[in-house]
Amino acid sequence: MWILPLVGYLGSVVGFCFMTLAIASGLYYLSELVEEHTVIAKRFLTKLIYATMVLQLFLCVVDRFPFLPTALGILSHFVYLGNMRRFPFVKLTDPLFLASCVLVLVNHYVWFRHFSHHQERAYQNATSYYDTPDDVPSFTEIASYFGLCVWLVPFSLFVSLSASDNILPTMGSEPSSSVDTGAAKRRGQGLAKVLVDNVLGAIGQASAMFGWKKAEDRL
Repeated sequence: MWILPLVGYLGSVVGFCFMTLAIASGLYYLSELVEEHTVIAKRFLTKLIYATMVLQLFLCVVDRFPFLPTALGILSHFVYLGNMRRFPFVKLTDPLFLASCVLVLVNHYVWFRHFSHHQERAYQNATSYYDTPDDVPSFTEIASYFGLCVWLVPFSLFVSLSASDNILPTMGSEPSSSVDTGAAKRRGQGLAKVLVDNVLGAIGQASAMFGWKKAEDRL
């Protein structure tokens, strides 16, 4: 077979492109939703952080999850909670924001090692290769833990927070004209929207350089 593998590769590329567009559209929608309902979003994220910490504590007490990784996860969510003091605005050089970015990666690495080592030890102690140990979490359980306890709060903060260079003016520094007000509103974008805009702008510039798209027709 020669054509079918090519069709498979083409379908994979097209599917990846559609998935990327869907994620970008979702980020845009969520960012605009948070900008319109800032107070509700702040309350929701604060309760979400506390609920995640309680869930991790219950997993440690009831399901005997390891203490040190659980303590690291709870500490990380306390650091995430510190970003809520000026919600939805954040300074990209803020130590709490930088620490949050590092803790996301550290938590992912620590829990990935925990689950992988736990599965490896369980299968080594199995009497037969075809036996499935009862105390080994399934892929769905592991993915759910990562999604709810490791990635959900950082991803929600990333979508909700706005860079301090793009914030709207305060009451003490209102612009003197309606033109300035319109420019300020256009600058009031969240981190996710800024990232998507930069990526689309880079794609537009690259296509203009290769003659695929005119510079004034940027994405």
